Amino acid sequence: MSVKQFAVLGAGVMGSGIAYQASLCGIPTRLVDLSDEALKRAERQITNLLQRQLERQRIDQVTLSRAQSCLVTQNDQAGFEQLDLLVEAVVESEQIKLAVLQQTERTLATDAVLTTNTSTISIDRLAGELERPERFCGLHFFNPVAQMQLVEVIQGTATSEQTLETCVEFALSLGKKPVVVRDCPGFLVNRVLFPYFHGFDLLVKEGVAIERIDSVMETFGWPMGPAYLADLIGMDVMVGADRVLQEGYPERMAHKEPSVFEKLLEVGQLGQKTGSGFYSYSQNEKGERLREPNVDLLSNWGSEVSSISDEDIFWRMMLPMLTESLRALDESVIKCSDDLQLAAALGLGFPQHQEGGLWGYIESIGRLRLQQLLARYSDLGGLYQYG
Repeated sequence: MSVKQFAVLGAGVMGSGIAYQASLCGIPTRLVDLSDEALKRAERQITNLLQRQLERQRIDQVTLSRAQSCLVTQNDQAGFEQLDLLVEAVVESEQIKLAVLQQTERTLATDAVLTTNTSTISIDRLAGELERPERFCGLHFFNPVAQMQLVEVIQGTATSEQTLETCVEFALSLGKKPVVVRDCPGFLVNRVLFPYFHGFDLLVKEGVAIERIDSVMETFGWPMGPAYLADLIGMDVMVGADRVLQEGYPERMAHKEPSVFEKLLEVGQLGQKTGSGFYSYSQNEKGERLREPNVDLLSNWGSEVSSISDEDIFWRMMLPMLTESLRALDESVIKCSDDLQLAAALGLGFPQHQEGGLWGYIESIGRLRLQQLLARYSDLGGLYQYG
């Protein structure tokens, strides 16, 4: 089914980003929210995005005008019976999403596709309460939507092939790169990313300086180190996703004690959104963002461990990501290694100069070398064990 009428339910950061992208691509789009204030804020954000695109000569005035004419904001469900596809993008709460999805499904045509933009909640659990689970799946966009190319299309047990095809074609029509992922805790990107953060958590608790860890990983080619990335994501989001993964894979992802992310959340240090997290943030006279380690908080986790090498830091960070990637392939969470390559490049920012991507990097290490490395760190837990 081609999507000729589209709606986004929820005018927050993600919802407005999805609506912007769809209208920019010429798809008639309804952005729906109960709050007039949220809709006005979203309209301002979308207008500003379009204006910046025009100023940078990435679009012309005709395209801008078309995008504006394609977008309608509303605080009711008028016209829902005409929709081909709807993305629910309300708050990341299973109870709230389920209530919204059940109510919304009743307003749609029987052949319309209903999707959720969840990053963590089980598609099967949500689908289990719907009347047409075969017409339901996940469409996980990444923030910021306008810049991030990857879309995870999450296939539930009941999701039909026609629904999947519609969602894949829709993502392509938005200029995105879709990867079909079978429903599991964390889907693919977060499932592979959070073991990496698990390695970071262990190192920080041992007293390794966050700026040293960031430096080691950035030297490898990551666009930013794990501490800076966590600050960008936000501790509230980090902890929420981490709890889903701990519950889903307790044998290897559960923490013996609260993570450093939870400790920062407890004291309201959420990262960049609050001005401090692993780093403290400020601006100079030119308006450039400055950062320095949040010494007062980080000192609670011990002092620098001088005996650990940069090599140990690197492998303790990378091995959990590599082993979880292999498990995802073993379990057919994705169809092939090419999908892993694409998701790692576009969703994680895996350094592409390293053997051409994540899967190429795994193959370059080789199974024997990987087992030797895992044997060195196997006492650190299940994420350092495989095979």
